[in-house]
Formats: sequence, structure tokens, C-alpha cells
Amino acid sequence: MPILNQFGETSYIHWIFIIILFILLPLIQPRIYLAQALWRLEQSSTTLEEMTESGKKIVIKKISKKPRKELQNAINNFLEFFVITPVSLDPFGIMKKLEHLMILEEKRFKYFVKSIAPHLDVESQWDLIMGLSGAITLNQITKIVRHLTELVRKTKNWQLGMLYTMQLSLIESLAKALLKGTEALTNGWPIGDSIGNLVGAHLIGNAKTKEIEEDTLLARRKIKRKDVLIIKSKGPGGRLGKLGKAVEKLVKREKIAKIITVDAAAKLEGEKTGNIAEGVGVAVGGIGVDRAYIENIAVQKGIPLDSIVIKMSQEEAIQPMKAEILSASGKALRAVEDSIARTKERGKIIVVGVGNSSGIGNNKKDAEEAEKKVKKILQILKARKEEKRKFSWLIGE
Repeated sequence: MPILNQFGETSYIHWIFIIILFILLPLIQPRIYLAQALWRLEQSSTTLEEMTESGKKIVIKKISKKPRKELQNAINNFLEFFVITPVSLDPFGIMKKLEHLMILEEKRFKYFVKSIAPHLDVESQWDLIMGLSGAITLNQITKIVRHLTELVRKTKNWQLGMLYTMQLSLIESLAKALLKGTEALTNGWPIGDSIGNLVGAHLIGNAKTKEIEEDTLLARRKIKRKDVLIIKSKGPGGRLGKLGKAVEKLVKREKIAKIITVDAAAKLEGEKTGNIAEGVGVAVGGIGVDRAYIENIAVQKGIPLDSIVIKMSQEEAIQPMKAEILSASGKALRAVEDSIARTKERGKIIVVGVGNSSGIGNNKKDAEEAEKKVKKILQILKARKEEKRKFSWLIGE
């Protein structure tokens, strides 16, 4: 009997505990989820804020090793720079509006960089412009994550908190790539998106170049017994050029048989970095202004459009150029030559090397120098990574 009573009492207490747990769990569980979400969001916000500071220091270091307070304040203020997209309810004329805003944005960047770094040469100033663009984007991401963190804290909405934390790994991955890209662009290193310009520089060879549009170069060569007009943005400073206007100008004054564009393209997960793909259409990224110029004039004149793309992830496009992307330049060159060789139509062929010209010069010799530079940078980054790994091991991370 004592044993039965003992088991009976234990069972009774056990059931009371379970009932209390079921009552309290719906009250406690949301608080646990909220605390977890806030901890993760706060951790991410702090990390991103540190990245933004690092990006800012990279830009400032390019200007001065001993920056004055006025320079730091000027950079801090410019990191808040924004562009308001035009009204698109009535789509007619939207491209002209976008182009106008792009021109105004570029002028503002040029003016700011000249005012804070008049001692730098033109190419270095363009590198600084591109570095600032990367730092501004990184700053915007940081501010958005901080906003989400404070929104969850204010509303105590754990569902929102869990939803936001699910996106953090992708956001942090992009932010890390932007920080590396800011360093690369500020220092004039080739990035993944520079591969189209690298192919263009190889194609130019030793031919003479002239500026057909602002920051946009044109060279003429015979390739595979065809007259080829090669267009790329001016380097080695980081520029994007006015590729669309340059193509439109050539099509209007010369008989064009084909337009070939060479650019970086976003790969799918599972695809190998550096793979080459061929298709039809205009392989030009960005907000679409240059692409619209080329498409419109090609449709008017009935010109075939070939595109050759080098696959890479979104993060790889803005980071220092990887070995797999560098080695793809030879395959892309052969693909361009094959496209030129199979052109049956009479007329000249336009080849456009698309992308950021950071670290890429304007002829074959410059392209070879850029390739050597990429290999040196890869060695530096590898050594830096190994040093960081050793340090992490020493402090027990």
C-alpha cells in the first residue's frame, strides 16, 4: 500500500506539472522566440556596422593617411547619398528619365571626389568614385538591418523577428562581398564584373583607340577577315562608360552586320564559376539604359544580337576577380571569334566588352598586366586568409 500511494502521489504531481506547462508554454514560447530573434538581429546589426566602418576607412585611406576631421565628416555625410527613382506609372519616356538621373548622379560623385581628393590623378579619382558607391550600398544595407532590429524591438512581434532572421545569412553574405568590393574598387583592382572589359582589351590588341562617347573607347581591327569595331569603357580607373550611346552612334553611321556583347552573368547555385554561355540578346546589366539603346537601334535596323556571358555569383561579381573567372577570359575570346567567323551578313561587327573597367587598361598589353595583377592580389588575399585562420586558432575561435 505505501508503495502504491507513493506511485499514485508521484503520478498526480506529474500530471499537475504537465498541465501547468501546457498553460504557461503559449505565454513563454513567444518571449523565447522574440529574445532569440532580437539577439540574432542585434548581432548582425553590430557586425554590419563594423563592416561599414571598415569600408569607410578604406575609402578615407585612399585619400589621406592622416585624415582631418572635416574629411571624415564629408565622407560620413556623402554615405547618405540617394537617388529617387522616377515615376513609372506612365512608362513612356522612363528610360530618358533614368538616364538623366544617372548623369546627375555621376556628376555629383565627380564633384564630391574632386573636392575632397584634388591631389589624386583622374584614374584614381574614378577608383574612389567606385569605392564610394560600394561603401554607400554597404551603409544602406546596415541601416536597413538596424531599422528591422529596432522595429522588432519596438513592436515585440516575434513573427516578424523570425521572418527577418531567416534573411540574415543572405544579407551578411552580400555585405561581406560589398566590403571586399569596396576595397578592390578603391584600390583599382579588377573585380569579377571586369571580365567583359578584360576580353575587350584583349580583342583591341595593339590597335589605336579613340573616345567615341564620354569614358567609352572604340578600336577597329580585322578579326577572322571581318571588320570588327570593339567598344569598351575607358580604364584602368573604374568606369562603366556610355556603351549604349556608342553602339547607337556607330549603327547610325556605318553598316553593321551583328552586335556581340560580352559580360558577366549571375549563375545559378550548382553552376560552376567561370562557365561560358552563349545566347541571343543584349548582355548588359545595370538599370537598363544602355541595353535599351542597343535593343532599340538593333530592332530598327534588323541587326542580329549575340551575347556571350561568363557565369559568376552576385557576390563574385563585386569581389576581387577570382582565378576561375580570370581563366574564363580565353574561352570567352574564342567564343567571340567563333561568333565573328560564322557571321554571314555583310557589314561590320560590333563587339562590346561590358562591365566595370576597374584595373583593366585599354589594349592587349594592359590586359596582360591586369592578369598579372589579379594573380598577385589572389596571393595577397590567400595569405591574409591564412593569417586570419591562424589568429582565430590562437584565440580559440
